[in-house]
Amino acid sequence: MKLRDPIAQLPTHEVVNTPPYMGDQDLWQDDHALRHWINVHGGKGHSEHLAHVGRLTGLNDTFEKADQANRQGPELRAYDRYGMRINAVEFHPAYHDLMDLAISNKVHNFAWANEGNAGHVGQSALTYMFCQPEGGVMCPMAMTYSVVPSLRLAPSLEREWMPRLMSTKYDRRDIPAEEKTSAMIGMFMTEKQGGSDVRTNSTVAVADGDSYLLTGHKFFCSAPMCDAFLVLANTDSSGISCFLVPRWRPNGTRNNLFIQRMKDKLGNKSNASTEMEFQDTYGVMVGEEGRGIRTIIEMVTGNRLYCAMSSAGIMRQALVQALHHTTHRSAFQKRLIQQPLMQNVLADMAVEVEAALALGLRVARAMDNVDDPGEAALARIGTAVAKYWNTKRCPSLVAEALECHGGLGYVEESIMPRLYREAPLNSIWEGSGNVMGLDVMRAMAREAEAIPAVMTELEKARGNHPNLDRAIDDLRDEVTDLDGLEGRMRTVTEMMALTLQGALLTNQGDSVVADAFCASRLAPRYRGAFGTLPKGLDLDTVISRALPG
Repeated sequence: MKLRDPIAQLPTHEVVNTPPYMGDQDLWQDDHALRHWINVHGGKGHSEHLAHVGRLTGLNDTFEKADQANRQGPELRAYDRYGMRINAVEFHPAYHDLMDLAISNKVHNFAWANEGNAGHVGQSALTYMFCQPEGGVMCPMAMTYSVVPSLRLAPSLEREWMPRLMSTKYDRRDIPAEEKTSAMIGMFMTEKQGGSDVRTNSTVAVADGDSYLLTGHKFFCSAPMCDAFLVLANTDSSGISCFLVPRWRPNGTRNNLFIQRMKDKLGNKSNASTEMEFQDTYGVMVGEEGRGIRTIIEMVTGNRLYCAMSSAGIMRQALVQALHHTTHRSAFQKRLIQQPLMQNVLADMAVEVEAALALGLRVARAMDNVDDPGEAALARIGTAVAKYWNTKRCPSLVAEALECHGGLGYVEESIMPRLYREAPLNSIWEGSGNVMGLDVMRAMAREAEAIPAVMTELEKARGNHPNLDRAIDDLRDEVTDLDGLEGRMRTVTEMMALTLQGALLTNQGDSVVADAFCASRLAPRYRGAFGTLPKGLDLDTVISRALPG
């Protein structure tokens, strides 16, 4: 928060050698790498909209509202004053302001408003920028964006809900969706006994005419104030099916969605996460009976891309904060940013952020071109790869950026503690690291085009750097060695991510950043700690590219 005229001349000392308030940022114009990779991946036509959103999301006022929404998080109101059940969640006004900002700027539906025109690339850029001030609001944005492919498996539901999802007029009222100016859709999958193993789910659905009545529980239910949810439940005859469960029944009465408690989470405080029970809860089947996992995975795929891009955005903001601090803070007669070892740390983080951005947007471009079998296969396996690697790198980078601030990064007046608490979440949401590795393995086994699509992408970059050539050969050996493959899938997935990033950077990126990436991440002795770039690299140029402005 920018305060007017703080007193620097104190009775016992003068406050000097401290960074100035950062003030407003421009998350589009200040990010050279973002503008470059948007153009590379076909999103140049969206530049005007992205520039508009980048200015708004970068305002100090937006960051301040994000801070307020997280400090004063949502509260459960299970009952009204008379003891009747209402299952309401109340949010700080700042949360609603941020929701309005996101929805009015198509952060929840940009891909579908621009189908056939790099819509997913633009959507991913919006995620990357909006997650920098605030991740909690992005949960309902991500789910509403991701639900569309699943809805399309039920044409009648698509016709009913799509106009509401495409609206840009935020409506916070707890009333039936048909009376609102817009709607949000969430997803409830996991249960206590199984977590990611959703085949162990115990929630049951019993036919009731053309609809179903669901009874059971869900253990992690984020954004419970959405207007409807995709839910997995068992039918007697066919196993797990997928259902659309609205907050209100068609007759205008509240549906039997009983919030049991709020989750007290490490981070993501502005976003309500709950435990939910169903007791004869109204729902409508989506997709084929017994193929609920297949149906809902259409939604999960989009959410995984969101996780990859959100992590890239969090890393970018952590880097921006570190660059600002080290530019204005001095030690041992030099600004921190001029210290050789600090330069190595900052440049190393800058390389990581750009590589994560390039990979996420490449997957988004593949999702924009799924009519091409090779691109469809790359989207299928690449989503899991990018989700795995970007989310794994995020916590360690944010920790390093926090350390660049010294003790000032560890106090709550800074944004760094909030970014630090937010950083691990995306590696858990929509499948942990092990789940992602196993998903990559399934894609390798079931999708004949998956590995050829990856190798085709990599071969385009052969000859660009000796370390990259070696890494491509090593990856080819790994994916053809089936002995003990399951136990090696984290290694295989990491190798895919690194080689894809190296190929993208050397083919279409900045040559100095590409050299730094290949000389470190693809070197045989690389150990992964930030600040370990080898000698001989142009660190000044890498840092200059990352600096805002």
